[in-house]
Amino acid sequence: MSEPIELFKDWYDKAQKSEDLGDAVALATADSRGRPSVRMVLLKGADERGFTFYTNLESRKGHELAENPYAALGFHWKSQKRQIRIEGKVIAVSDDEADQYFATRPKDSQIGAWASQQSRPMKSRFEFEKEIAKYTLKYALKEVPRPPYWSGFYIDPSRIEFWEDRQFRLHMRHVYEKDEKGTWVMKELYP
Repeated sequence: MSEPIELFKDWYDKAQKSEDLGDAVALATADSRGRPSVRMVLLKGADERGFTFYTNLESRKGHELAENPYAALGFHWKSQKRQIRIEGKVIAVSDDEADQYFATRPKDSQIGAWASQQSRPMKSRFEFEKEIAKYTLKYALKEVPRPPYWSGFYIDPSRIEFWEDRQFRLHMRHVYEKDEKGTWVMKELYP
């Protein structure tokens, strides 16, 4: 396959059939001083534009992406003996896209987005449960709108590396990088 997005989709589809959380991916960000942090998120889309995930914009990752709009993703599918690493610029999804995705979430998750001050210190679990109860009551008989501080991003990839386990640690590694014209160029790497 000449295009890495098509190869990604092939590997991703196979992982969805063999992994409990095949859409789980490690997201690495860095703050304005270059200090990295990593956490697991769920991939919500992959196409020629990039790789999409959603979050609370006031969370640690939201702040880091605002300070430094570059990130990396790391997929590892143990049952497939494969991993994919993706690097690129992070671009916000449109409000319409965020609204559409938010509307597909379970109502409990929608309420959680309103109740949680993600990544910030919690006074007590009881205070959090009161917020959940407040928003559950508020939206009991109506649709839950997307909070203004909740949205998504896609990573516009500039580098995608595919790794596959092989005997005797002679692994397959192919890296695709965009050249100055935006064309994907593939190189094979030593394991």
